[in-house]
Amino acid sequence: MTFHPRTAAICLCATVSLLAGCLIGPRYRTPAPTADTLPLPPGYKENPARFKGGGTWKVAQPSDAMLRGHWWRVFGDPELNFLEDSLAINNQNIKEFFQNFMESRALVQEVNSQLYPTLTANASYTRSAAPLAMPLTSIMSALNLSWEADLWGRIRNQVFAAQYNAQVSAGDLENERLTEQSTLAVDYFELRGQDALEQLYYDTIVADKKALDYTKGQYATGITDKIGVVEATNTLQNAEATATNLGVLRAQLEHAIAVLIGKVPSNFSLPMRILTATAPPIPIGVPSQLIERRPDVAAAERAMAAANAQIGMAEAAYFPTITLGGEAGFQSNAFPNLFDVNNDLWSIGPTVSETIFDAGLRTATVHQFVATYNSDLAAYRQSVLTAFQQVEDSLAQVRILSKQLLQQRDAVQSAQESLRLEMGRYQTGLDPYVDVVTAQTTLLTDQQTAINVQIQEMTGAVQLIEALGGGWDKSELPSPSQVAKWPSRAETAIQH
Repeated sequence: MTFHPRTAAICLCATVSLLAGCLIGPRYRTPAPTADTLPLPPGYKENPARFKGGGTWKVAQPSDAMLRGHWWRVFGDPELNFLEDSLAINNQNIKEFFQNFMESRALVQEVNSQLYPTLTANASYTRSAAPLAMPLTSIMSALNLSWEADLWGRIRNQVFAAQYNAQVSAGDLENERLTEQSTLAVDYFELRGQDALEQLYYDTIVADKKALDYTKGQYATGITDKIGVVEATNTLQNAEATATNLGVLRAQLEHAIAVLIGKVPSNFSLPMRILTATAPPIPIGVPSQLIERRPDVAAAERAMAAANAQIGMAEAAYFPTITLGGEAGFQSNAFPNLFDVNNDLWSIGPTVSETIFDAGLRTATVHQFVATYNSDLAAYRQSVLTAFQQVEDSLAQVRILSKQLLQQRDAVQSAQESLRLEMGRYQTGLDPYVDVVTAQTTLLTDQQTAINVQIQEMTGAVQLIEALGGGWDKSELPSPSQVAKWPSRAETAIQH
């Protein structure tokens, strides 16, 4: 009994397909978040609920829903909402990271194509002649098929690595989006804080002018000496100079906000509006939820999965490679007869290759990717530790500043009362004007401090939300099958 060549080829393909189920390489498991694998604590150390008399700021109740999506709306500021929506559309840094994600998805398609045969078409026409001989003509048209059998999972591991790297890129995109959103919110509250300081100095200048006019009247009637006029003038001049300087930072913050929302600073301005908001209740959840809410942690974990797949790619190099090749077509010396049955030609057969000696190249490559995996593991655990540090830092900041703000506002009230009493003593001739200046300076300093603490409290609340991952959740990370899909035409369009 004999086998036809085509029958043998079919049997060979079937055998190779069965062997292609093998997958070389270590099995990936999501690691414990910390090196010592200790269980995560049930709650945060700096949670204000654990402290008595910690100020006015409270966290949201455990029954409240976690932040989702547009997290900045928790501040209840329509202007901030508008700016954040503009940032989502026009921020150029986010667009850059989005296109990086599109590139990583295209790489998945490139690698995935290696799992399938390559079919090429060839056509040729040659005419040759020798001295004293008739010219010879040869016409050929053929299809060539080539396919590398993925016996040991080298290509599949390469596909997995590309998919995981695309997920890393998706996590980087969400982390960049969160960074830009929180930067905008911080800049916005700092700008509104500058507006509050400018309003404070405007009111102070008005009061200092009145005090100067009063002192000049006292001097004109001989009740006080000229030094009182000089001191009142100096106090007014210092207030005016400081008020002028406040415009520098406000202008820079306004320009920064313009760039964040994709506008030219020359064409953008925000009208003055003082900061009156206080930090809202923020649902912080429990520590075990934090790992699922941070896009940077999710990206770090996916980087490990990609490194694990690369180990499998490197280990597959120890095994032979089988490539199936085939050709079918027609060849003739005259075009009218090219497609006759008698002129058909075909060939099919496998090619097996195995590296005998490589001076340790394959072993070194495996060691390289093992080291890459271990490095990514350490980076992942560090990202988890950093995430907890940032949450605890922000919790402590908002909690302590909330308490300080109450105390500072009490100090402002005391300074106001002190100035009122000192002004009365000056007007009755009991104290010199320098004592009034001292009381004015103390009040202005306390008022400035109160506004600055309020700014820090608001920006601390934004940083807490950022540390918690904003409104993101790991379930929003695209799956390997999703990143393997062809991007839409709109996503791949050339932008002008």
